[in-house]
Amino acid sequence: RNFFTKRTKELKPAVQSAPGWKLFGKVPPRENLLKDSKIIQQEYEARTGRMYKPPPSSARRKNIEFEPLSTTALILEDRPANLPAKSVEEALRHRQEYDEMVAEAKKREIKEAYKRKKIMRERFKQEENIASAMVIWVNEILPNWEGMRATRRVRELWWQGLPPSVRGKVWSLAVGNELNITPELYEIFLSRAKERWKSFSETSSENDIEDAVASVADREASLELIKLDISRTFPSLFIFQKGGPYHDLLHSVLGAYTCYRPDVGYVQGMSFIAAVLILNLEEADAFIAFANLLNKPCQLAFFRVDHSMMLKYFAAFEVFFEENLPKLFLHFKSYSLTPDIYLIDWIFTLYSKSLPLDLACRVWDVFCRDGEEFLFRTGLGILRLYEDILLQMDFIHIAQFLTKLPEDITSEKLFSCIAAIQMQNSNKKWAQVFASLMKDNKEGDKNHSPALKS
Repeated sequence: RNFFTKRTKELKPAVQSAPGWKLFGKVPPRENLLKDSKIIQQEYEARTGRMYKPPPSSARRKNIEFEPLSTTALILEDRPANLPAKSVEEALRHRQEYDEMVAEAKKREIKEAYKRKKIMRERFKQEENIASAMVIWVNEILPNWEGMRATRRVRELWWQGLPPSVRGKVWSLAVGNELNITPELYEIFLSRAKERWKSFSETSSENDIEDAVASVADREASLELIKLDISRTFPSLFIFQKGGPYHDLLHSVLGAYTCYRPDVGYVQGMSFIAAVLILNLEEADAFIAFANLLNKPCQLAFFRVDHSMMLKYFAAFEVFFEENLPKLFLHFKSYSLTPDIYLIDWIFTLYSKSLPLDLACRVWDVFCRDGEEFLFRTGLGILRLYEDILLQMDFIHIAQFLTKLPEDITSEKLFSCIAAIQMQNSNKKWAQVFASLMKDNKEGDKNHSPALKS
């Protein structure tokens, strides 16, 4: 009838009295199905001989603030007629159990509402702090960068996290440009990378490419490996994969760097660092910061796979590990679980792969302020945060846990643990401990920790 509204309106009076139709022949007229609820009730009573009695007002629930689920309320109902009735004691017990369930559910509801309000209050407070901090950074700190960067006020403000609008600028200034790279130099190496990409055979398989990268001394051959690795970079964001808005940009920055530093080439893990910089900086600025960042001693040792230097970093880390977390240190030592099992992945990507992106950016904030020491301090903070859990695990489960950290890790909890880590051993700071390990290099492995000897 909805398709022929005009005709339906015209025939409406006749349809009520007209006979119905079926496939063959006519049927008696249909009765009007829209009956009043009272009429239905009267017909039911006439048919069954039973009179419907509404429940007394005293039996009805009054002033219940929290309405429980229907399954919860079933405990108050009487048993069916074919089962024995409840005794008075059982009915009272059920009433008490029901009241307890309702009270517990109400308590949970109030707790969740309070938690939601608390989260909203913290979010509003955080937004206000970011807005006020941004004004300070833009109007006071950045115009007077060299004079204010080392002051106590700026360092405290830096620890709280940089406002996203100034993060890229502060990172660029903190990392610096010791290599004196210009945007023009970036374009030159980008052009070279594009020429090399054209020279590679389009029909080469992925296995052929990886074999070539492993066998060819010229690290520029690792250009082709970039294509395979970009799709693995922040896959949940869908912006660096093929067809995404930042795919070509990330490809260009990594390709230009590979041609700029053929002695290093492309190493897995670089794509995460470049991606974080691209999200906060323009293309040329991201390349400049990327090249200077990877030129730092720690990053250069790891990306060039300088085994002896990496062992020194691990040994220095274990000195502060034993100082801050002696129980966990002995637990790891009992399983011969060495730092390289979990630290390499953290350092290679500067925690951008292991931590949520917003939390990783906050780690980067303080890393740009404090240098390589903060990378290892962050690692100790993570171990401190999950110390109780790790002490209950064996070798396999510890390795699996630290390789894929929980996703619900928050900046407040992590940074409170990082703040509790003391980077001082026998009145020696990180730089002094590392320097002493460098001096002891000539004596061989006898001064290394037992874990590293194995």
